[in-house]
Amino acid sequence: MEVNNLFSEIPDNFQKEIFDILIHNHNLTLERIVSCGQASPEGEWYEQETNEWVILLGGSAGLLFEGESDEKVLYPGDYILIPANTKHRIEWTDRKQKTVWLALHYMD
Repeated sequence: MEVNNLFSEIPDNFQKEIFDILIHNHNLTLERIVSCGQASPEGEWYEQETNEWVILLGGSAGLLFEGESDEKVLYPGDYILIPANTKHRIEWTDRKQKTVWLALHYMD
C-alpha cells in the first residue's frame, strides 16, 4: 500500500490546468484538478455525459451555469453537484494561489 498526498507533485509554474486521474473504472472517475489563473476559453462551455461532484480543496474559483447570470464562487470546503448534460464554465480561478479541485464523475 502506498500513501499519496493530493497537494504533492504540483509544479510551481504551469500554463495549462493539471488533470490527474486518481481512480477510474466503468462506474466512476475521480480526478485531481489544479488551476492557477486558468478559465474556460471565451464562449466555450463544458457539457459532459456524467454527473460531476466537485469539491474545492484550496484556492478559489467562479463557476457559471448556462441560463444563470450570477456565478457561483467556491472557496475551500465548498462543493457542488453538476448534473450530467448541464452546460457550465470556469469564469476564473485564483491567480495568487493554486486552486485544487477534487472531481468525481459518475453515471446515475
